[in-house]
Amino acid sequence: MAIRVEHELHQRRKGRNYGLFGVLFAFVIIVFGLTIVKVSTLDDISQFEAYDHVARPQIVPGQITGGAQ
Repeated sequence: MAIRVEHELHQRRKGRNYGLFGVLFAFVIIVFGLTIVKVSTLDDISQFEAYDHVARPQIVPGQITGGAQ
């Protein structure tokens, strides 16, 4: 027969935990929303591949693909 009385400190911690959960959940939703918007606005997949700012001949229009001649 244990007496289960919740201390006031536990109630405050529970409130802080719910608040932190809300902030983290909002951050995840914002990042997910920005990702969806960015991907949905791309017309061509080569725009997404060029994000790393490295010149790659396979995505540059008009370049000859293949080995060295």
